[in-house]
Amino acid sequence: MAFRGRKVWLWRWRRNPLKRRADTLEAWVLLGAWALTLLVGVLSGWAAAGAVEHELARERATWRPLQGLLTEQAPGKASAQPGAAGDRVWAKVRWTAPDGSSHTGQVRVDPGSPAYSTVTLWTDPRGHLVTEPADPGQARVRAALVGVLAGCACAAVPFVGGRLLRGRMERRRVDQWDADWARFDPLWGRRQPG
Repeated sequence: MAFRGRKVWLWRWRRNPLKRRADTLEAWVLLGAWALTLLVGVLSGWAAAGAVEHELARERATWRPLQGLLTEQAPGKASAQPGAAGDRVWAKVRWTAPDGSSHTGQVRVDPGSPAYSTVTLWTDPRGHLVTEPADPGQARVRAALVGVLAGCACAAVPFVGGRLLRGRMERRRVDQWDADWARFDPLWGRRQPG
């Protein structure tokens, strides 16, 4: 392992007679890519989280619980602990929407629930079945997760773009070194053996 010496902060912007214009350009590309990555990630994550939280709040405000009747007995045997997580089955239910129209559909109920028993279901303003809306705590968690995922996904675009640009600049710099070496190597002369 080669000795590199102590780390010098902001070395890309320090004055140095050996520093080329490409080194300064690469420093600005690196700074711009990181700034864009941070800015795009934060803004897109914040916007996505806000949109999700707003939509979930709208659902809480407009979706309503209704009582429905099972049209047939639910499949399965009744368990000792009704309502236990994972023990629910699909069953046909009938309900009346707030506008007076009659609807049928399927909801999850306890196994073995008798026909014509009442169940709670959730509907949107048009009377269509929906899932129970997320409470404010669940909404904050969902919004935060979506915001983090959206922020990371959007931040990847300027990050990858900066990496590709720096890779291209590196290839160009290596090609320039090869050209300079080919030009100056004959001027230095080679010692002939013997």
